[in-house]
Amino acid sequence: REGCGTEFCYHCRQPWHPDGPCAPVLPTPGLATPTAQPEELPHGEAPAQAEAEDIKVCPRCSAFIMKINDGSCNRMNCTVCGCLFCWLCLQEISDVHFLSPSGCTFWGKRPWSRTRRILWQLGMVLGAPMVISLAAGVAVPVITIGIPIYMGRKVLAAGPGSRRSSLSGCQQCLSVTSSVLLSLFVSPIITALTVGVGVPLVLTYVYGTVVLSLCR
Repeated sequence: REGCGTEFCYHCRQPWHPDGPCAPVLPTPGLATPTAQPEELPHGEAPAQAEAEDIKVCPRCSAFIMKINDGSCNRMNCTVCGCLFCWLCLQEISDVHFLSPSGCTFWGKRPWSRTRRILWQLGMVLGAPMVISLAAGVAVPVITIGIPIYMGRKVLAAGPGSRRSSLSGCQQCLSVTSSVLLSLFVSPIITALTVGVGVPLVLTYVYGTVVLSLCR
């Protein structure tokens, strides 16, 4: 705030102490929470709400952190202690935090309301079978047919017209045929693994994590 001029230590958030180490004492309320506003402001000043909302403290080391309003995501990494935390809920998180039914969104300005979060969770629980069936129905033919086509095009791209190719036309044809046949054998295995692993994981998340969140 204009006219403040307070000098303080970045690490312990106490008044600046250039001649000694950080003292193990609790910080003053005004320095502990950047969103705290003084009880009375001189000359009828309005609280610096816009500035205060852009400054928060690390949940692990309480270092001040400013987030520039440039559309960046809410996944924050403290450069002082290395803590990975969510800018919205200020909790230490893992990389799957924004996939959990916490209401925190990756690019949102604020967490979802409780009503919106519950409606989204109910929609996931009720719509999961249809969505999973549709996704599996699309993924199976795409993977089964797409892998042989991709491999054939990949080998064909390195054909006689390629600068790096030293194969004759007959060798190139044999190479393309063998790669497509091998892909036709491998693609059903990849499809089965994808569906066999992906579907149980999604079902476990929806009817485990999401349902438990609804019951809280």
